[in-house]
Amino acid sequence: MDTVTVLVLATALLIWPTVRASRRLTALTGSPSRVLRPPKPSTALLVLAGGLAGAALLGVGGAIAGAISGAVAWRYGQSRRQLRERATAVEELAETLRALVSELRAGAHPVVAAETVAADAPPGGAEAMRAIAAAARMGGDVERAVRETLFADVAHAWALAQRHGLPLADVLAAVVRDLDQRVRFARQVHARMAGPRMSAFVLAGLPLVGIALGQVVGARPLQMLSGTAVGQALLVLGVALLCAGFLWSGRLTRQVALP
Repeated sequence: MDTVTVLVLATALLIWPTVRASRRLTALTGSPSRVLRPPKPSTALLVLAGGLAGAALLGVGGAIAGAISGAVAWRYGQSRRQLRERATAVEELAETLRALVSELRAGAHPVVAAETVAADAPPGGAEAMRAIAAAARMGGDVERAVRETLFADVAHAWALAQRHGLPLADVLAAVVRDLDQRVRFARQVHARMAGPRMSAFVLAGLPLVGIALGQVVGARPLQMLSGTAVGQALLVLGVALLCAGFLWSGRLTRQVALP
């Protein structure tokens, strides 16, 4: 593949219309835009791509190693996405509770305040607020209504305030302060874990550097890995151990940064 072809492909990827651009075009023209989009990454797609690339470079062992690497890449991307979603959900929960506390301190009834906040809250917060309001209006179990969501603490505080006659606004304000503290702490830990994460990346790349240096000095490690049964077995074992270490280090750094 010559330089011109590479530049053309790179330019095409850079100017490829995004989903947001397609939506803007649809809003302007009034008709759905027919934009060809690349398939969304998935476990099967990354495993297949890694397997094909590994088979083309290093044979059967390379195909297995590439499939393992594709699965690990997908898992890493998913964990990073879940961490971002969790942080966003906690921040949205705090914003929703601030609005609820404001309504309560303005004199609104708790059920009415929850329904009012639900009108402007994010989708997850709105659904939880409606569930809490419906359970409270019917005299049901508020905690059971949102047991499996981030709003379980809110429902517990609500039930606690009703059971002991505590001011609901003050109890929920304490929950908001706790959430803010958790978000700040998670951000600080996430920033401080940048060094360990970079160390994990560097350590994961050292075997590749060693193979490249071996090729440069004429040791021909790629030929050994792709052309012998022992090399194929070592390739699969090495990639599996490398991926396992990478996943484990990612799990350790992710747990401490979870809000």
